[in-house]
Amino acid sequence: MNKIFEVPLYPYARHADQDAHPPARHKVVVVGAGPVGLAAAIDLAQSGVPVVVLDDNDKVSFGSRAICFAKRTLEIADRLGVGHAMANKGEEWNVGKVFFGDRKVYDFNLLPEDGHQFPAFVNLQQYYIEEYLVDRVRALQAEGAPIEMRGKNRVTNVSDHGDYAALTVETPDGAYTLETEWLIACDGAGSPIRAQMGLDFVGRVFEDNFLIADVVMDADFPTERWFWFDPPFNKGQSALLHKQPDGVWRIDLQLGWDIDKEAEKKPENVIPRLKAMLGDDVQFELEWVSIYTFQCRRMEKFRHGRVIFAGDSAHQVSPFGARGANSGLQDTDNLIWKLKLVLDGDADQSLLDTYDTERLAAADENILNSSRSTDFITPKSEMSRIFRDAVLDLSEHHGFARPLVNSGRLSVPSVYDGSRLNSADQLPGGPARTRPGAPCPDVPLDAGYLLAQLGGGFTLLSINAEVPDGFEEAGVTVSSLALTTETHTALAERYLGDATCAVYLIRPDQHVATRMDRFDAPHFRAALRRAIGKE
Repeated sequence: MNKIFEVPLYPYARHADQDAHPPARHKVVVVGAGPVGLAAAIDLAQSGVPVVVLDDNDKVSFGSRAICFAKRTLEIADRLGVGHAMANKGEEWNVGKVFFGDRKVYDFNLLPEDGHQFPAFVNLQQYYIEEYLVDRVRALQAEGAPIEMRGKNRVTNVSDHGDYAALTVETPDGAYTLETEWLIACDGAGSPIRAQMGLDFVGRVFEDNFLIADVVMDADFPTERWFWFDPPFNKGQSALLHKQPDGVWRIDLQLGWDIDKEAEKKPENVIPRLKAMLGDDVQFELEWVSIYTFQCRRMEKFRHGRVIFAGDSAHQVSPFGARGANSGLQDTDNLIWKLKLVLDGDADQSLLDTYDTERLAAADENILNSSRSTDFITPKSEMSRIFRDAVLDLSEHHGFARPLVNSGRLSVPSVYDGSRLNSADQLPGGPARTRPGAPCPDVPLDAGYLLAQLGGGFTLLSINAEVPDGFEEAGVTVSSLALTTETHTALAERYLGDATCAVYLIRPDQHVATRMDRFDAPHFRAALRRAIGKE
């Protein structure tokens, strides 16, 4: 068993807040020290916002849990200081293979395009990511950043008082009260805070279950995503295989609906299933076993007064497509810059309503894709199964059928089309991939990559165009980054299209706010006001 599960990373220590009368009040409290909560806290601390993280645990999560982390997540993690640690430890993959029965029907490449700093995906156990994030917290603390972690601090009650939220926190030394101007709930799919506030999910629970097994073995399978429909070792069901670091392999086996979950998790039942898949000659050890039920659900809104939900506490999807943890990191990426503007007095609280609208739309997109994947993987009628099997047969020899195969539409960053923070697109012939609302694609530059140079503030990106060194509007400073396409072919393809020059206003979360074929001061000043909710 991996010892990382046993080491307290943020052990309980009594804090002065536990003896404070009246209760201590903080700017922001984050509940949950998983990847989403830690990402939110680090983002705040890097922006100079004081933040306290509370968790009822004191170490990394047991079991690998989330393992597939997409390129956009790595790009966000890079801005938080852990992207390269994740990429260096993780198993990189761009290629997936689809099997039907005992034969491969086709494969696909998720990143056929060159010129990106990170691969399409890395497979990496969640416990490593949590460890890297905690290490980053410690590094920030050493630099004097205002971030604090409290282990064995379990939130048992939350109440919203209009201009602050009050928390009851249980510890080994008893309960205490804490107040915060803003509470970010990242306390997982079973969110106690959501339950305490009488809130619930809306959506679908599918009548199916999957067994997850982390298996330690020495195998020569390539680092790819392999998905089977109706394999001989799990007839009538499906299976998934992923490689992780340290000789750990993730195996998912569909079990059906009417099962005894506790019995199915017992080694005497798991091991024969794995032997049927791997063969009797393959030696392996079980590291972690769990069973999940397909769910595609979300809260009706993510912001409730002073309490804001993010990650699994706000939405759940079935795991096909790796849209859970990846969307959670995009939640915090969307939220934190807006919250900082509000805290600094540069934006009204209504800006936080755009976190709701933008990330609700993203959650609906993820739920739609995950629901379609689940319906394709688990047909609900004989006619649906006949159609699915025919599509799989055709896909072996005919390319037109492959887009119809749905073993999980894999996570891609959301485009905030229609957001009220966007300004009109005024770049004739500009690429659709960099339209207002879209995330910026990376580009290799002479020194490093574009996204690293954009950083985490508002940026005026010019390509073959004259722009000022920067400007200030409504209390917000915009920096400039001037580039040319003389030696950067990818920059022209991804940001110019048919245009010869362009100027972009990029949000702190590296989504496009607006673009033009030149710098027009009134347009970009108005676009900035719009992007911070003042237009």
